[in-house]
Amino acid sequence: MSEHLTPTPDIRVALVDAAIRAAVLQLGVSDEQHDFVGRIIASLPDAEACAGSEPMAILLDGEPIGFYRIETHPRSIADMDFPRVTLGLRSFFIDTRWQGRGLGTRALVAAMHDLARRHPSARDVVLTVNLRNAPALALYRRAGFRETGGLYHGGRSGPQFVMLCALPV
Repeated sequence: MSEHLTPTPDIRVALVDAAIRAAVLQLGVSDEQHDFVGRIIASLPDAEACAGSEPMAILLDGEPIGFYRIETHPRSIADMDFPRVTLGLRSFFIDTRWQGRGLGTRALVAAMHDLARRHPSARDVVLTVNLRNAPALALYRRAGFRETGGLYHGGRSGPQFVMLCALPV
């Protein structure tokens, strides 16, 4: 009996550009998740307008299935300084149609490798995650993020864990 191997989908990340911008704007999460992530219709233009922000698409076999933004000024993430060169990660999400398939962890791994390549002086990535957002907390832990012991209280939906992960060398 021969075993069928299912090809692993290709997960990559890329800066949002004109070629994929319209498709990225069609992405979204459930109404319950908006408290934690926000809406792409606001997040993408804000990332495009902010100096030091990089709007990023998560691609599955070349098609956008998610979004996040990178902040080169990590203080904007948790209102704190970091001892090593650190990048900020915010607004990370997988479109609701693609959730629950293990793509989030793979997307975070792809993002971390991309950041290590494009930002060679950076050593860590910081993010905040709402205390009530158990699925996101589990995802970030699976991807190697660890709580710093601090809480960020500036979020619109309540207290957030501050999490840090070293970039791959």
